[in-house]
Amino acid sequence: MSTILGGEELLAELTARTRDAVRRWAPRAGVENVAPLTGGTSSLTYVVTLSGAPARHERVVLKVAPPGLAPVRNRDVLRQARLMETLSGRGGVRVPAVLFTDEGASLAQPPFVAMELVPGECVEPVLTPRGRIPASQVRGRALDAVRMLAALHRVDPRSTALAAEPAVSLGAEIDRWTRAFATVPEDLRTGHEAVAARLHATQPPPMAPAFTHGDYRLGNTLCEGGRVTSVIDWEIWALGDPRVDVTWLTFFTDEARHPASVSDEPTGMPGRAELVDAYQEERGEALRDLAWFEALTKYKESAATALLIKRGRKARELTAMHRRMLPALPVLLDEAMGMLGRA
Repeated sequence: MSTILGGEELLAELTARTRDAVRRWAPRAGVENVAPLTGGTSSLTYVVTLSGAPARHERVVLKVAPPGLAPVRNRDVLRQARLMETLSGRGGVRVPAVLFTDEGASLAQPPFVAMELVPGECVEPVLTPRGRIPASQVRGRALDAVRMLAALHRVDPRSTALAAEPAVSLGAEIDRWTRAFATVPEDLRTGHEAVAARLHATQPPPMAPAFTHGDYRLGNTLCEGGRVTSVIDWEIWALGDPRVDVTWLTFFTDEARHPASVSDEPTGMPGRAELVDAYQEERGEALRDLAWFEALTKYKESAATALLIKRGRKARELTAMHRRMLPALPVLLDEAMGMLGRA
């Protein structure tokens, strides 16, 4: 059985492995410091300061699978690296360059991937106090992001090294969030079964599978001024229907009135119609049946938020956002059912 390290021991072990990986990548480079950043729930993130490194790589980002857990699904950082390597250099798509990786040796020594440190800030406008970012910059970022999304979806998976990746059907996408609902308390999932059944019964014809991000919004990009410098956080990428990404992005517009929004004041985000038009123009293909995908988005949001609230309750750390979202869970499900047409 592996001993799972924590705190300073984990950092020391990770630093030693990073030194070995750096020497394989750039023999003259050395590790000066490894410092943790605030990370997500599926991985740990660090900034590594290097000496003697290639130009522009004096500091790099290290993303590490959480120790003690199998590095699968959203914790599979090497799978995320393979996608970013596949997308690197594709016209219109900007992702961090993957510099080196380590496959890990055990649950105590999990895999990691090192990426370039891309400049920019990571902000979700509708979930942020108004005025932090000028409205003109928010607008520019959103339009840049939706054009970048179209460029991502234009990449033909069949022409890449990831051609054998299994595609996720619309039915499987529904079932994924239905399984999530099954893990939360009753008060967080009341009524979800009827919505799932209606989603299955009304599935539209699928589009050809594309690389999808799974959580595509400004809060998962890095931006400078009115421009997106990189798309990040690829934990749940998949080959799937591109409209899943489009309606998730439009759910974070002002007019969508996201239930976790901190204010009703405008952010500068373009409206749904303008974003969809910009996407269609960039991709050169019309999108159909978006109402069904908007219903799926509300179902997904309700399930994902229920999971977050469950974890917050367990840790006794319910945030203000959790409290705003709690009464919205049944509302999202009811809105989804209304969009689908009640049987």
